Amino acid sequence: MRIDKYLSKSGYGTRNEVKKIIKAKRVFVNDSLCEKIDMHIDENSDVVYVDDILVEYEEFHYFMFHKPAGYVTTTDLTTDSIMNFIDEPYQDLFACGRLDKDTEGLLLITNDGKLSHALLAPRNHIEKEYIVRCVHELNDEDIYKIENGLIEEGGNTFMPAKIFQSDPLEYHIIICEGKFHEIKRIFLALDNEVTYLKRIRMKNLILDENLALGEYRKLTNDELENLKEVLS
Repeated sequence: MRIDKYLSKSGYGTRNEVKKIIKAKRVFVNDSLCEKIDMHIDENSDVVYVDDILVEYEEFHYFMFHKPAGYVTTTDLTTDSIMNFIDEPYQDLFACGRLDKDTEGLLLITNDGKLSHALLAPRNHIEKEYIVRCVHELNDEDIYKIENGLIEEGGNTFMPAKIFQSDPLEYHIIICEGKFHEIKRIFLALDNEVTYLKRIRMKNLILDENLALGEYRKLTNDELENLKEVLS
């Protein structure tokens, strides 16, 4: 791997910013000064220092983010982008999947496209659990339709979902399909309306109760290994 790419992936800025660091003679590889921007190194064995600080290289990064309502799931740094909360130097971070602007809850922030694709692929039937509040309490027929695959007006179908009640107007619903506005459309098809929606789980990754809205943290090794089971 080229040294400029290695440093950029390690959080030392864009390729242009990294070039300036190298030209300033701040980079050493295996105790020798790095003088070439296009120098190739072995990221698994070579030892790299910037300003006498060891560079600990990680190709991929994984963060659990507690998304607040009012923000959109986009990498564009608009004023209402979730990425304004992610204060990390790593390049190419993105959200695995989307949550609506008015929806709160769990988002996985990463730069691992392969894992993200596997978690979102419909064929893998990855469970996603939400807390949903609605205008009207569901009746037995509503529950039956949700659990057996509801058909909305126009003929669009939704796969069977799991649902259980936690309060008179609050439910936990578990889906494994992820169609556009799926939960809102399910409730609309039942002549109901979602008033609050929060994702609390993807696969076995559960939203950390200690994370306030807008906060994030790195995944633990156990959390990451569990997610990566989808790749096997």
